[in-house]
Amino acid sequence: MKRFLALLLVVVATPLVAALPALPASGADAPTITLVAHDSFAVSKSVLRDFTRQTGIKVKVLRSGGDAGTALNQVILTKDHPIGDAFFGVDNTLLSRAIDNDVFEVYRPAALDQVASEWQLDTTNHLTPIDHGDVCINFDKKWFAKHKVAVPQTLADLTKPQYKDLLVVEDAAASSPGLAFMLGTIDRYGESGWRDYWSKLRANGVKVVSDWTTAYDGNFTQGGGKGARPLVVSYASDPAAAVYFAKPEPSTSPVGTMLDSCFRQVEFAGVLKGTAHQAEARKLVDFMLSEEFQADIPLQMFVFPVRDATPLPPEFVKFADVATDPLTLPPADIAQHRDEWIDQWTQTVLR
Repeated sequence: MKRFLALLLVVVATPLVAALPALPASGADAPTITLVAHDSFAVSKSVLRDFTRQTGIKVKVLRSGGDAGTALNQVILTKDHPIGDAFFGVDNTLLSRAIDNDVFEVYRPAALDQVASEWQLDTTNHLTPIDHGDVCINFDKKWFAKHKVAVPQTLADLTKPQYKDLLVVEDAAASSPGLAFMLGTIDRYGESGWRDYWSKLRANGVKVVSDWTTAYDGNFTQGGGKGARPLVVSYASDPAAAVYFAKPEPSTSPVGTMLDSCFRQVEFAGVLKGTAHQAEARKLVDFMLSEEFQADIPLQMFVFPVRDATPLPPEFVKFADVATDPLTLPPADIAQHRDEWIDQWTQTVLR
């Protein structure tokens, strides 16, 4: 989920393949397994090395070149000849697509007993919850203060003239956060009103881009580039990330969250069907629910761990926002209508 340029540069420059030798008990021929993931997957190298120390298994991360939707499409298209052994990054907006396409083995890690039931959305046990966060509108505090424009408070505010040409969103047909934001508007405005809402956003100059990186780093005024839009669909934890990556670290975050806009998102991992290393892939999924991996999540992917009682870093405690009443839709409703809604969104916003 969390996607910051500085983080991505570190991750891309350093392939996440554990370099330590296998444990003697595992033998010299312990396999290297491949974890397929979206581009924003990140884990500390020391944490991944610990997995190798504990199991003798090395891990190579194969990134999709996009977000969760792109990554899932790749494993669906290649399911007859799997490109990896395990997968990270399916979220609740894509859960039914992943299960219906029969690309994951059934597996229930023992550590799920340490995960609250609200995160365990897959009752079939094909996918294991790993993290959660809220997809929301973020705003650039400095831009609004400089231009003496009031920060929007509600989704309805975004259709007002004073916010014309200020918002950038991701393509709901191609991007996980873009889809989550679209689903949030369906929850808020219902079947009878959500398309009208998007027609108003379009008339008010909303900009649609392909993915999170293009939206945040390329178009958001607080992103990694020279963006011109002070409103972006991103995550409620962005205020914490903006502080963490700033040098020197500021006392307040330059990024705020419009909590009225938040849609709750859960990310999952699973064992890919057809892997030649099923046992090893299961151990990796187990490890992703371990205390060590879960504690590493906040400052690597800037989302929240799902394991109960996992300590949060100070930046998260102080700066990360959490919606008290997030927008949600039942997974069954998403499964039944997702493709129809995406087509309607495309017809309304892009054509």
